[in-house]
Amino acid sequence: MNPPLPKAPINWIAIFALVFLPVLALITIPVYAYYNDFSLAAWLSMFILLGVSSLGITAGYHRLWAHRAYEATLPLKIILMLAGTFAVQNSILFWSSGHRTHHRHVDDVDKDPYSINNGFWYAHMGWMLRNYPAAEPDFKNAPDLLNDKLVMFQHKYYVPLVIAVHVVILGTVGWAVGDLWGVVLLGGLVRLILSHHVTFFINSLCHMWGKRPYTDENTARDNFWLAIATWGEGYHNYHHIFQYDYRNGVKWWQYDPTKWLIWSCSKVGLAKNLRRIPSFNIKKAELAMRFKYAEQDLAVYGHDVNADLNAMKQKVAQEYEAFTHTLNDWAKLKEQELQAKKAAVAEKIHNMDIKLTVDFQLVEQKLSFHRERLETLMRSIKKNAVSD
Repeated sequence: MNPPLPKAPINWIAIFALVFLPVLALITIPVYAYYNDFSLAAWLSMFILLGVSSLGITAGYHRLWAHRAYEATLPLKIILMLAGTFAVQNSILFWSSGHRTHHRHVDDVDKDPYSINNGFWYAHMGWMLRNYPAAEPDFKNAPDLLNDKLVMFQHKYYVPLVIAVHVVILGTVGWAVGDLWGVVLLGGLVRLILSHHVTFFINSLCHMWGKRPYTDENTARDNFWLAIATWGEGYHNYHHIFQYDYRNGVKWWQYDPTKWLIWSCSKVGLAKNLRRIPSFNIKKAELAMRFKYAEQDLAVYGHDVNADLNAMKQKVAQEYEAFTHTLNDWAKLKEQELQAKKAAVAEKIHNMDIKLTVDFQLVEQKLSFHRERLETLMRSIKKNAVSD
């Protein structure tokens, strides 16, 4: 059991945003609804503006600035900056620096700003209500952001920008649909509260509820239902092992609208250099976890098939080692090309690229084969255990 958290000064700004505003909503929304009907446009504004502010966080604050998972043009950066400002989750610099600290010290009760090991409440929002040492800003891990003019502009003028985007967006939408107060209450107040907790779920529930198909070295989980609520951020186990991938939902069928937005922006010239983890690395991580789960099942069911399992492990390790040698040969030739710039070396590079592609496909096929064998083996073990 972890020791109790030290007493820390109350963060009154966070208390206002995270406690007072929800209480205000609980009072004003029913009273307003009693005397006035919310228009359909006001309800629609809540959901649409929730998407705008949430994607400003997921595509902007998170995947662009915190992880540098892709590059964006200035117009897209400005749009994402304004959308993220509309979410009222502090500046890009503060948010991204803290998030990088979270990844570096994930689950550490003293260094992770929102460690789940300090409890659900702390990870969800408690860490913001007091000025705990772990959450104190330290921008040493964000020199790139300190040199980003747009990021520093937003950081310097954050409060005026928050006020301005709310006045402009809510005022414009409210005037356009003829329901200013309905839009302010639903598209402004309720939307803001929902936007906050959508993000907070990633820090809390995504470290408690779900599966760990890629790594068990931290508490992060993959959860389809949370992915729906968090605009694709719910595939958190994948994200914590491959944080620089612009995708969180890496499989084609996984719900990740943030990924789709970034990909779409790349197709119209607003984004480029989308970073992707090689599929071999992903499959290797998945298979390693399958072996771990298989060993756990073996311990439960008590069947002596360790020889088969170890043989499969050894085979995969040999294949990976052979593939690593190929990669090393390829890297050496690349270095020679840079130094010599000779036609003969360039031809070798071309041939090695072809060989590498073929080897890569063969190793991926072998990994898939061993994964299928492992699944068949474990199904057989469990079936025999039931029949016994």
